[in-house]
Parts: sequence; structure tokens; C-alpha cells
Amino acid sequence: MGFHSFESPYDWSRIDTYRRRAEQCPGGLVDLSVGSPVDPVPRSVKEALAAAADDGQARGYPKTAGDDSLRQAATDWFRRRRGVDLDALGADLVPTVGSKEAVALMASLLHLGPGDRVVQPKVSYPTYAIGTQLAGAQVTTVDDPANTDSWVDLPGVRAVWINSPGNPSGQVIDRAGLSKIVRAARSIGATVLSDECYAMLDWSGTTQVGQNVSIPASPCILEPGVCGGDASGVLCLYSMSKQSNMAGYRAALVAGDARLVKAMTAYRKQVGLIVPGPVQRAMRAALEDGEAVMAQREIYSRRLRALVQALTAYGYDAVMPQGGLYIWAQARSGDCWADMADLARMGILASPGEFYGDSHRLRFSSTISDDQLELALERLHTGA
Repeated sequence: MGFHSFESPYDWSRIDTYRRRAEQCPGGLVDLSVGSPVDPVPRSVKEALAAAADDGQARGYPKTAGDDSLRQAATDWFRRRRGVDLDALGADLVPTVGSKEAVALMASLLHLGPGDRVVQPKVSYPTYAIGTQLAGAQVTTVDDPANTDSWVDLPGVRAVWINSPGNPSGQVIDRAGLSKIVRAARSIGATVLSDECYAMLDWSGTTQVGQNVSIPASPCILEPGVCGGDASGVLCLYSMSKQSNMAGYRAALVAGDARLVKAMTAYRKQVGLIVPGPVQRAMRAALEDGEAVMAQREIYSRRLRALVQALTAYGYDAVMPQGGLYIWAQARSGDCWADMADLARMGILASPGEFYGDSHRLRFSSTISDDQLELALERLHTGA
């Protein structure tokens, strides 16, 4: 597993000029560019982290595969929130040091390389492509992976990335679409990689099929009706960063095909990609605290709806996303960089769509404080 070179337009230094211009605006910068949570970490998570600060999980080496209590909490969470029985599917799981490293290393851990092809959405999180490039494999982008005819007959397809709800588009793939992707991938021996880190932030009205479900969630690739009751060739990624404001904890997991997960776990153990013991305890608390997740959902829903209204008033074709934290809007000028300059004049910083595969759009994040939100709303409504 050697790293190859990579290239990407995803370079935040490219927006520094617009940031400096926005900072000079009276009242300062309103940053709608980065999806980094700003709200408090749930009390249950903080208490779990503090309680584990000097226990055996902190003093000794933690388990790469996750301690028994975390594994049980994650298994229960999949059953309760996602309608998925991991044991019945022949699935396994492993915690990861945030979801970004899991994404970036996935192609390498699957032993992909030159001659192999990884399919991903054309508009998507840039690390999918970077991870494929690091492995030396070929990136192939398609408008919609659920249109399986666009990739199933291409030579060398070994993996297919999907992201639902998507970043930046907010698109949610329904169960029929997910099932179609799984069937097509299996027909050519490819692995389905489903990034579901925004799953508990679904605004589409989709209802989940799990037991005692009280929090709406987008469909899961591991639902038996989607994967046929078998996790073979299917991996699901999930993160605590969005649902519980734990981006700094670097707390995520991969679940699915037991053969693939066990192989990845062995590599993780050897290179030290192990979630710290106290963080594993915090992850358990986050998975068990549905009330905190529901409260955070309400906050993001309110902020997104307010931003949609203000952006529309300013002239954007803004609509509520089906899921996730972002508004993905067509640039008023037709060019994301021209719009970046216009918004910077008002002290607002957005994220250029070019970073995600479409230079004609911008991404606006709802991960801002309520004070900053009010300032953004005022500026967009007045145009100054």
C-alpha cells in the first residue's frame, strides 16, 4: 500500500482573498463556507469522555476493532435507527479516526491500484477522488450512480462511491436506487462504498424502517430490502461529527462486509489507526443519546430554512435540501468565483462549487452560530 500523487481543486487557500475582503466589512466576516460544527457537544458525550479520561481504556492500548461496549452500542444503533441487523447480514464494524481518513484510505485498503476504476458522483466530496488517486486507481465520475447504465459496463470498475444525503447537493437516494446500485456492483464484482454521515439529518420526509425509530433518517445501504439481507460487497460509513458536533473527536465507523472489515481492521492495527479509548466511550454515549441528536436536528432545520429564505430574497434559486447541512445553489452570475467576490463585499464567505465539481454553483453551510446567522440574514435581505 504505497501512496501515489494526487491533484484536486479542493484547496482552501484559494478563498483567502475573499475571506480577507469579507473580514473588512463592518461587523466582520460571516463564514458560510466550512461545514465545521459550532454548537455544544452533548452533555452525555462530555461526561463519558471525562469519566474515561483515566480508566483502563485511557492508560492501556485501546482495541482497534472497538471495545465491547462501543461495538454493542453501534450494533444497537444500526438496529434501532437504521433498521439494520448487522449480525443477520454477516456484517462487522470498526471505528475509524474520523470519516475522512476512512474515505481517503478506502481504495488503498481494498488493494485497488493502477488499472482499477472507482466510480463516484461528479458533484461530490473531494476526498473520494483524492483517496482513489492515492491508491493509483482511476477516478470515473458520473452524474448519478443510481443510473447504473452509466458505469456498469465500463472496464475495471472495482468500487462505487455513493453519498446520501449528499455533500454538497443534499440529494437523498431512495431505497430503489440504492438496491439498483448494489445489484449492479455485485454483477461486476465491485464494492459499494456508502458514505452516510448525514443520515440523521434527513429533511426529505423519508421514514426509516427500524425498530422504535423516533428520529427520521435516510435509507441505509445495509437495510435488508436494499442489500438483499447480505452485506457482501457493501460498506457503510458513518460519523459522529454531524449528529453530535464531534468533528474534533475524530469519531466515525465503517460497517458492512465482515471479510472486508476484518482485513481493514488488521491493517489499522499494524499502522496504529486506532480510535483512542476515551473517544470510544464518547462515541458510545453519542450513539445512545437520541434526544441530543433530535435537538441538533431542529437547530439545523431552523437555520437551513432561514438561509433558504434569505438567499432567495437576494436572488438565488435556493431550496431546502433533501438532507445534510448545505444549500447548493446556482451562482447568480453563472460563475462561482464572481459570486464569491460579490458575497465578500457584504462580508459573507461561501464555498465555491468548483471545489465539489461544479463551478456554476456555491455551497452555503448552516454550521454557524445563531448570532452569525442573524447577521447573514440581515445582509442578504438588505443586499449590503
